[in-house]
Amino acid sequence: MAMLEVKDLTMYYKTLRGYVKAVDSVSFELEKGKALGLAGESGCGKSSMATTVLRLLPSNGNIMGGSVKMDGKELVSLTEEDFRKEVRWKRMSMVFQGAMNALNPVHRIGDQITEAILAHENVSKQEAKDRMLTLLDMVGINPKRYNEYPHEFSGGMKQRVVIAMALACNPDIIIADEPTTALDVMVQAQVLTAMEGLRKKMGLGMILITHDLAVIAQTCDDVAIMYGGKIVEYGSAKDIYLKPRHPYTMGLVKAFPNIAAEKQKVRSIPGSPPNLLSPPEGCRFNPRCPMATDRCRMEEPPLAKSVKGEQKVACHRESEIEEGVDIWQ
Repeated sequence: MAMLEVKDLTMYYKTLRGYVKAVDSVSFELEKGKALGLAGESGCGKSSMATTVLRLLPSNGNIMGGSVKMDGKELVSLTEEDFRKEVRWKRMSMVFQGAMNALNPVHRIGDQITEAILAHENVSKQEAKDRMLTLLDMVGINPKRYNEYPHEFSGGMKQRVVIAMALACNPDIIIADEPTTALDVMVQAQVLTAMEGLRKKMGLGMILITHDLAVIAQTCDDVAIMYGGKIVEYGSAKDIYLKPRHPYTMGLVKAFPNIAAEKQKVRSIPGSPPNLLSPPEGCRFNPRCPMATDRCRMEEPPLAKSVKGEQKVACHRESEIEEGVDIWQ
């Protein structure tokens, strides 16, 4: 049985202009020790999905339906207090995109990690401090620097501190939301290597949210491609990259440069993501899809198993794509 099961999860933001359908009937699973990558353009619902699972929504965010189960226990119906005591930090925690925003600039890093441990676990201050020093060492920071402030660390080291904080209460799942976006390529590689090593060493499940396909290829077992608040393709990283079966996924792969392949022009997907206040009827990708038909514009395709592959695809014309049609030539 999967450690985390998300089924038909739906979350809308209430605004003065109506409901923004940011997460619309999203389903996926995460097994213990595995890594799932969530990819897609900005505004497709990746971060909103993560904050919905962890119940970190702003005041106008409303869970409209669906289920989130961890080891078979339903989490959506838990009260906020029970969720904070039983799940957040202890079972699931999050690494946020902006390390400087996640850290308090006027508190020493050691105090911030220790505070998280003391707030959620019944341990002494010395036990919390010992664990904090161990965590700093695990993420590659000299424990002797625990008494320093965030501004005394580089961007990559601040991100390592945030990772250490996420691990403070020994969670089973880490959700990393664009953890390396603000870092340069060399530091990004170091942080990803550290996260991958920790995941394997501690047997963590990980959900990695990013728009960088290279990061997902390097670190994830499975991939879910999101578009317009929905998952449009879901499968192993190998199948998604080598045999994409949804036009949007194919477009993303085509738009990503491959220095090892034959020289070719990098193509972008025309148009813009949909306005989720009033998303298109039928398939949400149909206004940008060169294969769209009247059926695509009227009938929403279900996320179903591919005709021949192992991944799941939400496309009415997937069988034609299976035959080798390259729609982004």
